[in-house]
Amino acid sequence: MNNLQDKLHYTFQNPARLEEALTHKSAGRLNNERLEFLGDAVLNLVIADALLKQHCKLKEGVLSRMRADLVKGETLAKLAQTIDLGAHIKLGAGERKSGGQARTSILADALEAILGAVYLDGGILSAQKVTLALYENELKHAEPRKDAKTTLQEILQAKKQAPASYEVTKTLGKQHDKAFYVTCTVGKLQSLGQGKTRKAAEQLAAEAMLEKLKKK
Repeated sequence: MNNLQDKLHYTFQNPARLEEALTHKSAGRLNNERLEFLGDAVLNLVIADALLKQHCKLKEGVLSRMRADLVKGETLAKLAQTIDLGAHIKLGAGERKSGGQARTSILADALEAILGAVYLDGGILSAQKVTLALYENELKHAEPRKDAKTTLQEILQAKKQAPASYEVTKTLGKQHDKAFYVTCTVGKLQSLGQGKTRKAAEQLAAEAMLEKLKKK
């Protein structure tokens, strides 16, 4: 525990919070799920704030994609490995035997839970300090990336193919909570996307089409 706190550059006033953050649901009823929920919110706030300060001229959409890349499970798991977090996570016998300490989802959830625990233990400034220390290298090399629709359009233009078409095939739910289903068509290929807005569904359909084109 002391070794992990050294790597986090944070010492818990209440070590029980760290214990809870390190306890997977397979190991007991008092586990890290609630702290993970809190840590997810803390992480998104801290990273959004850092990106706003670091990239003053970028628009919201670009910043959102950058944040999504930084807070996704794969990134969290990679950062968790740098502090050997898997060695400290408490797992049930089944999860331990199946190699749960190295599973991306378990590592990512535990790291978010730790950020939630730091927030409760020392406040937002402590949580910000721990998060920024973990993300120092990731933030330094974070770069804007084009959205899926733009990338798809450029690929098709380079191949002198007709542009992709997007069609809303159905919508479900009430006005304040709709789900949009969009079909993206490129030649004879089709892909699907679902989102809370038409724009989001189109982006997901474009991402799916890019994957199809890669395989082809």
